[in-house]
Amino acid sequence: MREDNCIFCKIANGDIPSKVLYEDEEFKVILDLGPATKGHALILPKNHYHNLYDLPDETAGKVMLLAKKMTVHMTEKLKCDGFNLVQNNGEAAGQTVFHFHLHLIPRYAEDGQTLGWKPLELSQEELEEIKSIIIG
Repeated sequence: MREDNCIFCKIANGDIPSKVLYEDEEFKVILDLGPATKGHALILPKNHYHNLYDLPDETAGKVMLLAKKMTVHMTEKLKCDGFNLVQNNGEAAGQTVFHFHLHLIPRYAEDGQTLGWKPLELSQEELEEIKSIIIG
């Protein structure tokens, strides 16, 4: 299942050339054209899924196994100091291409990149209320 107007479907299925690091029947791993760091890559399913909410459980599990395999290999080859795995869902969360993808971002001690957030200051009561909302 593909979407004709999806750029990641076209890349994942070979219609648009890319720098391929890995490929099998279900996935393609490519270098990001706008990398955060040297070696920044994307895991793309060949089937179209809008985001994590649409991804079948079995496919989600395979994505994480592939991410582990790739980060171990890339850490060895690139000699990076760490890794970020980033996956955005929805425009408010920073998703710009609406085809599920997982960013594999090698981190280097002096790479100048940041990934974080400003922590909220919540009381125990507020945390309990949020917990109640989530689990009932």
